[in-house]
Amino acid sequence: MPLVSAREILRPGRVAFDVIQLEQLSAVIDGAQAVRSPVLLQISRAAVRYHGALAPIAAAALAAAKSATVPVALHFDHVDSLSRMTEVVELGFGSVLFRVSTSDLLVTREVVDYCHRNGVWVEAGLGGRVDPVNAGEFAAATGVDTLAVGARDGLPDLGLISRLRQRTGVPLALADCPVATDGELAAAVRAGVLRLTCTDLVRRVFADGVMEYRHRNPSVHDPCAYLAAGRDRLAAEVSRILELHGGS
Repeated sequence: MPLVSAREILRPGRVAFDVIQLEQLSAVIDGAQAVRSPVLLQISRAAVRYHGALAPIAAAALAAAKSATVPVALHFDHVDSLSRMTEVVELGFGSVLFRVSTSDLLVTREVVDYCHRNGVWVEAGLGGRVDPVNAGEFAAATGVDTLAVGARDGLPDLGLISRLRQRTGVPLALADCPVATDGELAAAVRAGVLRLTCTDLVRRVFADGVMEYRHRNPSVHDPCAYLAAGRDRLAAEVSRILELHGGS
């Protein structure tokens, strides 16, 4: 199955898994293939800092996506400069989160036009407290495909999610929410969230797998062994999350 654009696979409850290492990348694709579900691979600025550049991890993600047996799209979170946006588009990402303020209408419109000419889906992350009326005016003026809603400190009120969806006329993406339960995330999807994000979960589950293996096998120092344990643990959790939110 070839690499696909985000537009081809996005639907309510689709999940983006934030990856930093190759083992995490493999785990996400393995987990998606196990339940025959499309998936979004998300690469963030944390991965860029870890690898020292975007191109190496992007090349690995693109290669893995192209060899997967399920549709895989590549998402970047998040761009806050025009030079990074150009790099992201040229490398082949299918969607991108562009962090802006509501006063940056002209810049955002230019970014959206550039991305759309290249087949890239654009999310706008407004940050802070989002007013549905202002968000609606922003979406109309810029032509963004999705608005990203912050959730680091807890899920936004479901009523707010519904009002944002109705006012803006565009789908919503939910930022990583480590404290949310499975049921709360499912309710957010029903209220109007198109895309969910898993960042903390990826890191925590992968680390748990590695640490458990090391605890049980303290004399084993082969990274192929303990990293594989983290990969396999994460792959199983990816499968569970994807099935929870509807799989294919």
